[in-house]
Amino acid sequence: MPMEATKAERKLDAARRAISAEPRIDLARHPIKLAFDGDAMTLEGEVANIAAKKLALERAAALAGVNHIIDRLRVQPAERMTDGQVRDLVRDALLQEPAFAETGLRIWIKGALEIAHAPDGARGTIDVRVEDGIVTLDGDVPGLARKRLAGVLAWWVPGSRDVVNGLGVTPPEDDSDDEIADAVRIVLEKDPFVDAGQIRVGVRRSIVTLTGLVPSEPEREMAEFDAWYVFGVDGVENRIEVRRGLATATR
Repeated sequence: MPMEATKAERKLDAARRAISAEPRIDLARHPIKLAFDGDAMTLEGEVANIAAKKLALERAAALAGVNHIIDRLRVQPAERMTDGQVRDLVRDALLQEPAFAETGLRIWIKGALEIAHAPDGARGTIDVRVEDGIVTLDGDVPGLARKRLAGVLAWWVPGSRDVVNGLGVTPPEDDSDDEIADAVRIVLEKDPFVDAGQIRVGVRRSIVTLTGLVPSEPEREMAEFDAWYVFGVDGVENRIEVRRGLATATR
């Protein structure tokens, strides 16, 4: 037992070092609790943003001897909201998105599913549940692009602390870097705060590279977060340059 305890402590120390080496995680302001049991490591806490969350998970998963990650990391919301407020905003975002006009929508309210949208000849159904700011999407949609878009719309709600995208895809589709790149481009085009026409997207082995020009640092950061929000993205290299005074395209 003492030898096993020492082994686990070494794993935890290695994880702390790996995570603390990434400046965007900022453990001083956003501490992460780590636990190691067998070959599984649990990460728990509230981090500053989606990039910090995914980077922390990636750093822990890359350690030798860690075969499973239990993700209990939450993202600090842009605005503190009740679960009901988050749920309603996710529902409205999905209802207003043309890509889901033919998709059924059901919302969990007080332990029961309520129908929010039931189009004739529905192509798939999305079920939305919100607990402690965590949005869970279940059901089935026609295509990986729609699965990814639904997840990003949920992330965009200011009160969301995490999004668990459990949507199935019917008929099944093979994923690829091209699929991910297309999804990132769609998300950037739909973000009203980002000029997608100024940004180029490349993907290799699920790592997204963003290049181009934007007029401000906040827009550069928002474009990166948009890429991180996309399901299946394992990393983002943000090479977008900020050029003050750059004209923004009229939307």
